Amino acid sequence: MKAGFILAVIGFIFFGLALIGYSSTLRLCHVNPYLTWITGLLIQIVLLYVFAMLNCLRPGIWIVTSLGVVLLVTRLGLGYLGKISIHYDGLHLFDIWMVFLGIVMAIVLFKSPLIHYDNFSHWATIVKFLTYTGHLPNATDTIISFTSYPPATALLITQFVTFTGFSSGTMLVGQFILIWAASYAIFAILRDRTRGLNSMLLCLTIAISYVFNINIRLNNLLVDYVLAILTVAGLVGIFIYRQRPKMLAAHVALFCGTLLLVKNSATFFVAILLIDYLITLIHQRKNGHWFQQTLKITSQFLGTLMIAVLPFIWWEIHIHLTFTTSKHEISATAYQSQLANDGLNGFLKIGHTFLNQIFNWSSLSTQGLLVLNIGLIGAWAIIKYGCHHPNPLLKRLSVLDLLTGLYYISLLGMYVLSMPYAEAIMLDGFERYMSTVIVLNLFIGMMILVRVIDETFYEQNLIKRSPRTFRSIWTKNGYQLATFLIMFFAIIMMYSEINGTTFTNHYNRHSLPVTLSHIAKPWTKLNNTKILIVDFQQVEVTTYYAGYLANYFFFTNNASSQAHLSRSPHNFRKSLNKYDYVVIPKYDRSFTRSVQKAYHQHIRTGFFRIKSAHLIRIHRYQSLPNQ
Repeated sequence: MKAGFILAVIGFIFFGLALIGYSSTLRLCHVNPYLTWITGLLIQIVLLYVFAMLNCLRPGIWIVTSLGVVLLVTRLGLGYLGKISIHYDGLHLFDIWMVFLGIVMAIVLFKSPLIHYDNFSHWATIVKFLTYTGHLPNATDTIISFTSYPPATALLITQFVTFTGFSSGTMLVGQFILIWAASYAIFAILRDRTRGLNSMLLCLTIAISYVFNINIRLNNLLVDYVLAILTVAGLVGIFIYRQRPKMLAAHVALFCGTLLLVKNSATFFVAILLIDYLITLIHQRKNGHWFQQTLKITSQFLGTLMIAVLPFIWWEIHIHLTFTTSKHEISATAYQSQLANDGLNGFLKIGHTFLNQIFNWSSLSTQGLLVLNIGLIGAWAIIKYGCHHPNPLLKRLSVLDLLTGLYYISLLGMYVLSMPYAEAIMLDGFERYMSTVIVLNLFIGMMILVRVIDETFYEQNLIKRSPRTFRSIWTKNGYQLATFLIMFFAIIMMYSEINGTTFTNHYNRHSLPVTLSHIAKPWTKLNNTKILIVDFQQVEVTTYYAGYLANYFFFTNNASSQAHLSRSPHNFRKSLNKYDYVVIPKYDRSFTRSVQKAYHQHIRTGFFRIKSAHLIRIHRYQSLPNQ
């Protein structure tokens, strides 16, 4: 255990040095310092993707990570020789907030188990598959059901766990590094980073965003929050690089390309980036003949778009050449089939349920939309009439509401066209999907507000700003009090998320994934072993939760789950003999009684090899060929 911990620490340091190497190199390439971390991670994802598609993932992980370390060593060497230098902005209040609370959150996540259904149906399973097989799934790897899902986040997490060890905690920390790096990018929009009020408002925004992510929290590998925060970082870059055409094009291509590799539904968020990119190109056009300028903007936009979609096109070609069918794939045939099965009546029922949910005031997404509107309208009124400063908050809010409306339409289309009617009529995952656009709007609205607040300050010359440059002693005292209060709530809200995650972990200590880990050791060799998991929670069986969990845990596609078996000793033995192993995570009196009658053994819980006449207990520390 001690040796494994030391190796994990060394691996973490190796990964961290590689990330620092990419970040410092990007600084030399004049990438914004607050965007270097997320840009470095996305570059690694794209490189890993290329290696994975070429069936060289394992050597690719070492090459990509080692390249980062080489870049760091080279940068340090050149710096020591005086060949290059990097200007650092110094430490600010938000840096301390990000570092301290980020470390605390990472420690909590490291101790967290995976509980959510979708972790085992895909997101954790694909990471485990990539880690222990070293290649993308093919047609024979039936353990992966959602084969059309792109692998971006899985590749980065696989890279991280390769060096730190595979576990639920390390996977969560790997994804959190991506989220935290993207969150750090928002501080690039600050005009004056020494102003505590504005920087703490952005810290508070990060903390509040987790309130609307509460359906899945950070202790899950689902990518709904990742889509939002990557889009936010992409929009920040478009704003920062608006007067640097080449850097702007490279940034948009990288972020759009990576978003498309995160999830198929990222198309909506890629469209947001592309529209903002096109508007920026139009606003930054130079004087000249209108036809020449139109041609130049069109060529630059289309060129960037082509580069951005190439990785996804490659992925789609790979999917269609490798698999005959795939769950949730983008397919016109699948949409036609869905419409034919559900018909107009089904569409109307889903639409009616959808509208009821939107106007349900207890809905968290609806509450978030209302809070955002009330907050920005109030800020607009105070700044315009109280500070006598005209501002664009109302116009920007109308754009955000339009964005939400369009997302509602796209979400309804997903329910109608690509989701089974039984799930669609229940609006399965509605709050989780809506949290993405609410979080996105929250960040955009607060970044705009922070810029507007900065423009209302008495002293607009950043060089002249000091503790003395206030309109009066009253405004100075008000500013200091507001800064303290915002900082207090930013810390409290983030600690609320940390404590909430800790409480969730404690609450789930008797859940099926946790109890299963107490009686059996996870298998790491892909196999076809037939395993039965006995789960007396009927809903966990009928929803395939227990089955997916067993497939993930024992790394097989032949795991099954049942809640009840026949009470007849003969039929009971006949049912068990279909399997190689049986797992009983939780005690059930009727099952114990059936085992007593069929095998004359007293068994409460455990992991057993099935023989014709008896069951052989497998101890957790006992090594098996498939582990």
